[in-house]
Amino acid sequence: MAESRVNSAEILGSDLHLELTRAGSRRTALMSALREAVRGGRLAPGTRLPPYRSLAADLGIARNTVADAYAELVAEGWLTARQGSGTRVAARTAPPPPRHTGRERGGRPAPAAPTGRRRRAAPPPRPAHNLLQGQPDASAFPRTAWLASARRALTAAPNEAFGPGDPHGRAELRHALADYLARARGVRTDPDRIVVCSGFAHALRLLSGTKVLRPALAVESYGLAFHRSLLSAAGVRTVPLPLDDCGARTEELTSHPGLRTVRAALLTPAHQFPTGGPLHPERRAAAVDWARAGGGLVLEDDYDGEFRYDRQPVGAVQGLDPDRVLYLGSVSKSLSPALRLGWMVLPDHLVDVVLSVKGEREGWASALDQLTLADFIASGGYDRHVRRMRLRYRRRRDALVAALAERAPHIRVSGIAAGLHAVLELPPGTERSAVQAASWQGLALDGLAGYRHPDATTPPLEGLVVGYATPPEHAFPAALDALCRALPPEQPAPGTG
Repeated sequence: MAESRVNSAEILGSDLHLELTRAGSRRTALMSALREAVRGGRLAPGTRLPPYRSLAADLGIARNTVADAYAELVAEGWLTARQGSGTRVAARTAPPPPRHTGRERGGRPAPAAPTGRRRRAAPPPRPAHNLLQGQPDASAFPRTAWLASARRALTAAPNEAFGPGDPHGRAELRHALADYLARARGVRTDPDRIVVCSGFAHALRLLSGTKVLRPALAVESYGLAFHRSLLSAAGVRTVPLPLDDCGARTEELTSHPGLRTVRAALLTPAHQFPTGGPLHPERRAAAVDWARAGGGLVLEDDYDGEFRYDRQPVGAVQGLDPDRVLYLGSVSKSLSPALRLGWMVLPDHLVDVVLSVKGEREGWASALDQLTLADFIASGGYDRHVRRMRLRYRRRRDALVAALAERAPHIRVSGIAAGLHAVLELPPGTERSAVQAASWQGLALDGLAGYRHPDATTPPLEGLVVGYATPPEHAFPAALDALCRALPPEQPAPGTG
């Protein structure tokens, strides 16, 4: 009964840390503490202060003392008070920065700056248009549908979901993923063989902590340098596998002398990254046959498998042999990299090995985000979002191809049947100048050179990697215009100059 008489303001008020001096009255000490919090920036303009009764209960002083202090600070201009809006910190004009006159107060010359210290360089101007690969349109995140899934997930969540996380991942998400991946990507698995992680890089770190990637890992000769450096830091040597128009030359896994010690291969079979082509069916089979014959393992990075435009989706290689192919996926392209959610579909014999590396406590993927994603998939929200974005990105792809055909017909564009980026193939010796010209046009994009493995032996490719998914809808036409202005002109044929 006594508990029911506790004033609701004492429970519902917002927290505010104040230290009151013992000297003087409580009202004077409170006013001084509030002024200092505002002056020092700890209470920003517009911050709503706790109700009288709530703050009085927290500080152990009378409610009227707080009310009087608030009223006086309102009169002084430190605070504002409006009916229905509560008491807030007043908007105040920031004091002007001190003028540097070269002299200190009193007319003495200011001390010279240390001669050995270098002044920090100003940051480069932010590009006007972001055409970097690998980033979805952030403005298209399905906020309303995601919020609805979050509410349903929180309402249905068992109490244990709010305790320490399970390194295996929430069972709700693993069941939803098993159904979705089987239906949409042809993956053969059950929930117990799925381990939730925070994305592809986290999966690589976990796998690097096992013996399955050692002593060396075959990787495609073009890929993300970040992934190669992550593997190198973990003591895993990467060996480049040559590429051509049919994808990685997986037949060399058994014939190339430099690959004889390799027991695992990392591939992007649905959409080679970054060159863009699918892995030829014969080479998919060759990779699986190599893994079966030597007890090896294929790591399948299905980073944007949902986005196909001109042909039927290419199913996962994992479906050919679930015991020799480890399937990796995430929502970083389909939803947002901010969610930090990914998954590993593991051969049965690797589940306990990976979980032992991960540890007993889940410290990476939020259980609440996992529950929300599980509902989002099960409710059909994920499928609806992917279909909507597939149409949007296809329109952008088409606009890119049309702009190039009109304004730069000499530039060949490839890798456009799927994914969120395209490759603009350039004449030899023009990539570096084209990247620089793009920078002058306010464009952020990459050349192919940054993706080439340092040990690759095949002739280098030259081109621009253009991510057409990132800009918001209203900015995409201007980004295309700037891109066309940055491209090198058509070179005259030999002997015609």
